[in-house]
Amino acid sequence: MSDDTKPRTGAKAARAKLRDDGRLSAPGQLQQGDKVPAGDVLTADLPAEDLAVYADAHGLWPAARRPPVPEYVRQLWRRRSFMLAFATARNVAMYTEARLGQAWQILTPLLNAGVYFLIFGVLLHVSRGIPNYLGFLVTGVFVFNFTQRAFISTSTVITDSLPLIRALQFPRAALPLAYVIIELQQMLLSMAVLAIIILITGEPLTWYWLLAIPALLLQTIFNVGMGLFVARLGSQVNDFSQLLPFLLRTWMYVSGVLFNIATLSIRTHHWIVAVLQLNPAALYITLIRNALLVSQRQSAPGSGAFNPQLCTVWKTAGHLPAATKAQLYDSAHCAFVANPSHYWYYAIGWAVVAFILGFWFFWRAEAKYGRG
Repeated sequence: MSDDTKPRTGAKAARAKLRDDGRLSAPGQLQQGDKVPAGDVLTADLPAEDLAVYADAHGLWPAARRPPVPEYVRQLWRRRSFMLAFATARNVAMYTEARLGQAWQILTPLLNAGVYFLIFGVLLHVSRGIPNYLGFLVTGVFVFNFTQRAFISTSTVITDSLPLIRALQFPRAALPLAYVIIELQQMLLSMAVLAIIILITGEPLTWYWLLAIPALLLQTIFNVGMGLFVARLGSQVNDFSQLLPFLLRTWMYVSGVLFNIATLSIRTHHWIVAVLQLNPAALYITLIRNALLVSQRQSAPGSGAFNPQLCTVWKTAGHLPAATKAQLYDSAHCAFVANPSHYWYYAIGWAVVAFILGFWFFWRAEAKYGRG
């Protein structure tokens, strides 16, 4: 008996029957000429009015739409617990594989400050006429590191979170905000270490230390606004995150992390000093230094009565390695360029402007994130 004449049984017989009928070639497929009973098909009647009008009347909207600003802010506020939990979890997981664990949150800025002090304070003897240069330097490094890390982490947050963005519907600004919270949590730990270092260097504990709280709050608001701004730039320009570290390094060198900008007025053009003093990073560094360091408050130009003779003494000898303690404080008798009593106004202005512009710039592209 040939293969064609053998009895067909089981699944082979069923498949052969389907092929013989010519109705189905595979499960779920219909062949030409097949008929489906009308009662087996479910249909939906479309509304008579325009679909856009119908959707608006019934509160329907596209999933990827950009909500109005008030609604967007309410959505962010409802997710505040998520942002805080996300930031805490990321902080805990960040160094779980490292042997020292969470200690690296403190060691990283501490080692950076140690390197700068070794190079400028020990090897090159570049104290630049600053009393308590170690406290001055460590404060500048810690404060600037907060802004620097916030910029770098938020610049790639959209591209790094594409699977989450495409899977869930939520206000995308929650991601940059969460990453700034991560850096704020690390900054609070660094501030505890900074306080110990400052006390060790001989600075007293005073009520002025409380002024560091509003200064840090203003810096956080500024970081949030700029974090939203760079988050959108990083999502649209892939090379931006590669360029950003070089821009931040340049920003650090002109923001008075390593030197006192106020004393430059004795040697250079006043308008250059004013621009450097009023840039946001320098302002927040100066405010926190003035809060924590008595030596900084007492030696800042304009903190003492103007005296050209004492100012000249500082100019000729105060910045030298062999300067006496009295000569280091003679800079207080030099004239200031930017009025120190106005620093808080500038700091508030930078924070408000950065937050509003950054939020608006990020919100404008809300419907585009995750589509590239």
